[in-house]
Amino acid sequence: MTTSHQYDLLLKNGHVIDPANNRDGKMDVAISGGHIAAVGPDLNPALAAQVVDVAGHYVTPGIVDIHVHVYHTREPEGLSVMADSHSFRSGVTTMVDTGTAGAKHFLHFKRTVIDRVKTRIFAYINIVDLGMLGDFEQDIRTMDPELAASIVLAYPDVCVGIKTAHYWTRQPFDEAHPPWAAVDRAVEAGNICQKPVMVDFWPRPPERSYDELILKKMRPGDIHTHVFAQQFPVLDDQGKPNPILFEARERGVIFDVGHGAGSFWFRNAQPAMEGGFMPDSISTDLHTGNVHGVVVDMQTTMNKLLNLGMPLQEVIYRSTVTPAREIGHPELGNLTTGAEADVAVFKLLTGEFSYVDCGRAKIYGDKKLECAMTLRAGKIVFDPTGLSMPRWQDAPEAYWRLPW
Repeated sequence: MTTSHQYDLLLKNGHVIDPANNRDGKMDVAISGGHIAAVGPDLNPALAAQVVDVAGHYVTPGIVDIHVHVYHTREPEGLSVMADSHSFRSGVTTMVDTGTAGAKHFLHFKRTVIDRVKTRIFAYINIVDLGMLGDFEQDIRTMDPELAASIVLAYPDVCVGIKTAHYWTRQPFDEAHPPWAAVDRAVEAGNICQKPVMVDFWPRPPERSYDELILKKMRPGDIHTHVFAQQFPVLDDQGKPNPILFEARERGVIFDVGHGAGSFWFRNAQPAMEGGFMPDSISTDLHTGNVHGVVVDMQTTMNKLLNLGMPLQEVIYRSTVTPAREIGHPELGNLTTGAEADVAVFKLLTGEFSYVDCGRAKIYGDKKLECAMTLRAGKIVFDPTGLSMPRWQDAPEAYWRLPW
């Protein structure tokens, strides 16, 4: 930025949806020094070093996806995707890796991924010390609450909580595999570090029931991910939302989408939403097993909720404000003056579209959000159609010269 310019970048003529600040209308967004400098109507373009006309687009805070797997440097590793290759194309600027790493691998994850990528990455630490994907997930001796909590306490700038998942879903319970071992130890770790627990769960009543999980075991602020998975009694016998969902929400339990390869079913989601039960946050559970299939990316997951009847403003709210709050980072997910300039620009297309669930069934819809530009800390990191670029005939002098 030169001394003659107040702003580095001005996004002009867009429709801003910024739920944290109750903004929903035509406004401009000015950026300076990697932060939001101003949001309002008719900001002066002469004050900006660069002006990008985003007329016909929605401008939102950078999207926050609180359920992904991005520890791609772990060996052997067949689950995680590379964060920067999948985040920005959906307007995502913040991801939360959910338990891919346990206490024994977190520092390697931090050094080789978190500290190197452009996407902001937080982490839930797995209650299993070796993390995910192995028979060790079933060994309760690997579930050390004090060890897991110690990592969260040592790295509070990165670690946002504890994760439990995949524990003893089929075989009979026995002395070596008590029904609630993983959940109880994760909650114990959460109590030690005073952070939320994200729970991936398979109910096995009567010993391990869904009711007991969300009404007794989980604490206020704990996050139940995969809420519309097939294994949960989301609906009652009349096909209405199960009253225990509302009771658990009153207790402070948070319900997250966590789409995943097997955890989002229209037969649960649509009746529940039509009955007044909306998920608190939208997330993907993005990994190598679903990026080319039922999930694809965050904007596709958002589009499913949009076409199930969630208003656009609510889709943005539950993809920015609520997930940021759930992970204890309310400074994210908004366009407040002074906030780091994480911004997404979307086109809202209308037409005939279809979307699939984990049972390989589909819905038809008439709306499709499509990311057109993403800014991370004020820098344009995704602009596939050249919103910020000149026509080649009008390109600056450097365009016409060889680099050396």
